[in-house]
Amino acid sequence: MSSDDFESQDDFELFHQMMGDVKPIKQDTAELNKSHQVTDAQLAKREAAISHSDNDPDYLSIDHAPMLKPDDHVEFKRNGVQDGVYKKMRLGKYPIQARLDLHRKTLKQARDEVVAFVNQCMRMDIRTVIIVHGKGERSNPPALMKSFVAHWLTQIKEVQCIHSAQRFHGGTGALYVLFKKSVEKKNENRERHQKRLG
Repeated sequence: MSSDDFESQDDFELFHQMMGDVKPIKQDTAELNKSHQVTDAQLAKREAAISHSDNDPDYLSIDHAPMLKPDDHVEFKRNGVQDGVYKKMRLGKYPIQARLDLHRKTLKQARDEVVAFVNQCMRMDIRTVIIVHGKGERSNPPALMKSFVAHWLTQIKEVQCIHSAQRFHGGTGALYVLFKKSVEKKNENRERHQKRLG
């Protein structure tokens, strides 16, 4: 910098005094050409952090969920679920094959029970269930369990759709849940369909 860059000679001298013991940098370029290798283990770790595993309940957070109100209706449907199937489920027209009641459970107990329940249903080829979470009108905040259960179920890949139950099954204090068909059931259906055609 020269004195021409300053308004007055006083400004230049003040700047010079302030910068008196500052040493200039000899090299002012950064090296950007070092290649960074990502190992297979790092890739696997990254992949595991992204994909959810129903064997690892930690991905179902007990710290945060979008909060609902006690009387809110819950509805969730994955792409690919036929509208007729979803309508029949939300109207309570499928037979309830299993039931999980989460009354008087902590969030951690409820999460562990939901994971165990889903795994057991998948092993036993159970597809339509009801999960009773209660409305949570007296919980603080209200609908705490309801909010978390609804949020968890949307994260579990085996869950095809959920909907608040009809009044005769507990209304907004319970959820109908439809699980994916197991691989065995899909194969059975395919074979049955092929026999009909052939």
